[in-house]
Amino acid sequence: MARILTGIQSSGRPHLGNILGAILPAIELSKNPQNESFFFIADLHSLTTLKNGKERAEYVRAIAATWLAFGFDYKKNVFWRQSRVQEHTELAWYLNCFTPFPMLANATSFKEKSEKLADVNAGLFTYPVLQAADILLYNANIIPVGKDQKQHLEMSKDIASRFNQLAGEDILTLPEPQIDERIMTIPGVDGQKMSKSYHNYIDIFLPENELKKVTKKIVSDSTPLEEPKDPDNDITFKLYSLLASASEVEAMRQNYLNGGYGYGHAKQALFELMLEKFAEPRRIFNYYMENNDELEGILAEGEIKARAVAQQTIDKVRSVLGFSS
Repeated sequence: MARILTGIQSSGRPHLGNILGAILPAIELSKNPQNESFFFIADLHSLTTLKNGKERAEYVRAIAATWLAFGFDYKKNVFWRQSRVQEHTELAWYLNCFTPFPMLANATSFKEKSEKLADVNAGLFTYPVLQAADILLYNANIIPVGKDQKQHLEMSKDIASRFNQLAGEDILTLPEPQIDERIMTIPGVDGQKMSKSYHNYIDIFLPENELKKVTKKIVSDSTPLEEPKDPDNDITFKLYSLLASASEVEAMRQNYLNGGYGYGHAKQALFELMLEKFAEPRRIFNYYMENNDELEGILAEGEIKARAVAQQTIDKVRSVLGFSS
């Protein structure tokens, strides 16, 4: 049986790109009876950029509600908040002491911001070590990640190897990244990769009128309504293609090529498709956002299960380092 682990930062509400690129593929993996899934909300990681506690707590709720809205089975798997299992930070400190400075200085997450060191906090610099602790704490075998996280996974393996070498045995399981090459970059309303950082995302859980306004903001060219249009270079068509059936996509393609069909029509069709396709997830999401006690109960249940596994690992690590009683 393979143990799969994945986490998502609580730095904002999940958007369409998160759902299509990470959440749905991870939930699909969790449905395989040969897999054991550990899914967590990385609220400690979000502290590197988000300092507002109330805002973070709201995002944690939204992320939890999203996983549940799309059918993640928290009974059969493990689902928790990172910050409620203190072994994450304890193991991170131990691993910090096995991580060479040059390894962290070479991390892409640091190098991208290293030109303005005043904006780099120590948490951002040691981010890969906490990520390694998240993974190694649960002896995870497979980590579904995007290509941009492959380096961090390699660092986790290197850190685990260094510790195991000291221990003289494989205390920490070396994880393997699982990168789905089929997953394309989900475009935002401006054509760049959909990202909270770019403020170009589509939040499918918005009230209908607000979701419609966001959909109308999708960038398009100035081709007149009556003229044919190029579907393959249009953002609205690309997003529609990710959600629609093959027959619906072909019909939309013909509308573009035939002319007499405006971008406004396409955006309306995309809006209606999102309402239809996500009707049930939107209902479940709103239910959990309105029933916080039930949501908290689900997370607390997962935290008990996560802590039981984490304590086994941390006890072995303490013993190796001479910290056990």
